[in-house]
Amino acid sequence: MDHNNSDGRSAGQPPLPEVTFSTFILSLGSTALAQLGEVPFPESGRTEQNLLLARHSIDVLEMLAQKTRGCLDGQERRLIDGILYELHMKYVLKCGENGEKCSPAGGCRS
Repeated sequence: MDHNNSDGRSAGQPPLPEVTFSTFILSLGSTALAQLGEVPFPESGRTEQNLLLARHSIDVLEMLAQKTRGCLDGQERRLIDGILYELHMKYVLKCGENGEKCSPAGGCRS
């Protein structure tokens, strides 16, 4: 017996949000927060830290910010700039907690 809805969701699963630039940026930011160990991963419910992957996610957001410069409305620009600021600050703090030297552009080093 199939318990999927017509849109492919399992019964009881909430609908996915509409795909917009903002929801995409929020998704990438949430992933980076999980990789920083700030929030649990939704799939496992476990909190794990992986600074290398977090740095990569932050770099992807930086690239998107650069490539979309001049193309975003004010709200979208504030969103990506705010998320990047928060992620950079958390990343630098995490590197310091691990006794590593941190370069915003190059990652943490022992």
